[in-house]
Amino acid sequence: MSFSRIYDQAAARKGGEVALRSLLPRVAEPGELQAMADDRYLSEITRCVFKAGFVWRVIENKWPGFEAAFQGFVPLYWQQVPPEVLEDLAQDERIVRNMQKIRTVPENARMIVDAAREHGSFGAFLDCWPSDDQVGLLLWLKRNGARLGGNTAQYFLRRVGWDGFILSPDVVAGLRREELLDATPGTRKALVQAQQAFTAWHRETGLPFSHLSRILSFSVG
Repeated sequence: MSFSRIYDQAAARKGGEVALRSLLPRVAEPGELQAMADDRYLSEITRCVFKAGFVWRVIENKWPGFEAAFQGFVPLYWQQVPPEVLEDLAQDERIVRNMQKIRTVPENARMIVDAAREHGSFGAFLDCWPSDDQVGLLLWLKRNGARLGGNTAQYFLRRVGWDGFILSPDVVAGLRREELLDATPGTRKALVQAQQAFTAWHRETGLPFSHLSRILSFSVG
């Protein structure tokens, strides 16, 4: 179906077109992903990992402490960090002391370093991955990173400005309402169905994938 009806529904729910557009997520400008340093990518990945299944506000309030405790998230250091450093972090009151999540930092640092060796930087790697293959990128992040399944990687991509959808509960409800998704959320089939829907809407409207995703969610809740 045409996306125009969904757009109109979302605008009506949010108080008009101007109000709706003010709520849409920022998409990275050309070259912005490449300009972002690799330590910032490790920082944002870690932030999303710690937010998963936790109260987001707590993580945001403690984030300056995370930055200090993890010494700026330099991937080359964290990819080979001594085990005792991780053990000390598990006692560090500046952060949320979840050892399983702390251990993701070296693993995700190695992922970033490996991608940077091949592409020049992790940002360059992200920049060359097309938005009409978000499924492929999500599967790559899940396979090569740590605790980047579910929606965690989707929220990470949104935070850094990579143009993609998020399968939030409202987006899932919207896709089901339009009879474009019948698979279980979190499965590869669901990701493929969502990709097909958003790619078709992108071709129809020219709108960024992240805007389409947010507008669909606003048409529901």
